[in-house]
Amino acid sequence: MPPTRRHLLQRLWHGFAMLPLAQLAPRPLAVARRDPDGGPALVRHHPPRARNVIFLYMDGGPSCQDLFDYKPRLAADDGKPFALPMEPTQFNDNGNTLGPRARFHRRGDSGQWISDLLPHLATQADRLCVVRSMVADFSEHTNANYFLHTGHGLQGRASLGAWVGYGLGSEAHDLPAFVVLNGGLIPPGGVDNFHSGFLPAHSQGSVFAMRGATIADITPHEAAAAQRAKAALTAALDDHTLLRDGGDPALAAAIHNHELAFRMQAAVPELLDLDGESPRLRRLYGLDDDYEPTRIYARQCLLARRLVERGVRFVELTCPDTGHDRWDQHGKIDAGLRDNCRMVDRPIAALLQDLAARGLLDETIVLFGGEFGRTPFAQGSLGRDHNPFGFTMWLAGGGFRAGTSFGETDEYGYKAVVDPVSVHDLHTTLLWQLGIDHERFTYRFGGRDLRLTDVYGRVLRELLT
Repeated sequence: MPPTRRHLLQRLWHGFAMLPLAQLAPRPLAVARRDPDGGPALVRHHPPRARNVIFLYMDGGPSCQDLFDYKPRLAADDGKPFALPMEPTQFNDNGNTLGPRARFHRRGDSGQWISDLLPHLATQADRLCVVRSMVADFSEHTNANYFLHTGHGLQGRASLGAWVGYGLGSEAHDLPAFVVLNGGLIPPGGVDNFHSGFLPAHSQGSVFAMRGATIADITPHEAAAAQRAKAALTAALDDHTLLRDGGDPALAAAIHNHELAFRMQAAVPELLDLDGESPRLRRLYGLDDDYEPTRIYARQCLLARRLVERGVRFVELTCPDTGHDRWDQHGKIDAGLRDNCRMVDRPIAALLQDLAARGLLDETIVLFGGEFGRTPFAQGSLGRDHNPFGFTMWLAGGGFRAGTSFGETDEYGYKAVVDPVSVHDLHTTLLWQLGIDHERFTYRFGGRDLRLTDVYGRVLRELLT
């Protein structure tokens, strides 16, 4: 039955009557969330070691045997028939043993093995905690990406960044908790890699583009006074509706997102304005490099630092396009590795130096890696196929042991043979450093208490200070 005129006027009057209270009521009213124990929105089970995460996502699966996992046997057997049994691969076009595509040297006081392809990152060896025994459950990009990002190989689960944002919120009133800096290549699986899944919508990743408009419609189209008046009226009506409807979570998330978008109109232009950064720092990052992908990635890394400075909890960087289909070198591996390394090497080294100089590295976890590794034998004549059985990721800052390595692959860099580390172990340890016990961090959905790590995962205390 449609509402009567009297009923409509009554409802409008209630909304207008609350208008003077709009500026008095705390704005978190529209998005207030409490944990299952009735505590505040901030989830902390123990004192945190880190406050933020920057995930340098290397889309496609970097070839660890060419970058971080030096194997003399692999070099010695280059071109010979591969000596170990081969698992089925994505394309099953397997050739002979393929040796490392560049020379390796021990770097820094810690003696970390790092390839000549990464000369700038090599200067930061003593800041790296290198995990050489990662394993994954999937060898196809889409499923492997979902698994790396959400702990589940199928679409629909919440991303690691969304879990962190949901549990800890943003320390910035005018920026989201989870930001994705899109260098130009959204990974296979699409934006669902950054999705909130069954978590409230306000926890999903906000994608900032590095080309064209960073965020659509970020520029106001009317005077500030008119915007403020509309926002005040909308807030009063929203709060009244939430109180009437018992605080519907979906509605609360939608309101939160609209309010945040309004505040971001002022915050984002200031965030993106890099003119205040010194010429020395711009050169350090490579903002004026001759190679365009380096310039794009340099801007991403510098923005990542500015975002964590402002209180954003989780920042993920995707790769620019070098024309080599990401790090997915099924052929022409020499050119692909050269250009991909040139793209990220200088900016990542600068990011670590910059964070450390500002005292931010101690409280910021920097994570580098892809969804799997590559085979130590050739695909065709000069490529590497997918390899989830043993690959490398590294971490820096945030209480991880600097200048150390953990785990080992076999003598060809094929399979993890000492201290295998699963994606669930990685997620568990990242949450732990943020002050969250993964077993107690759950969300009720579909009659189950779901968590990022499902029923798996252990804290890798061997990696922690």
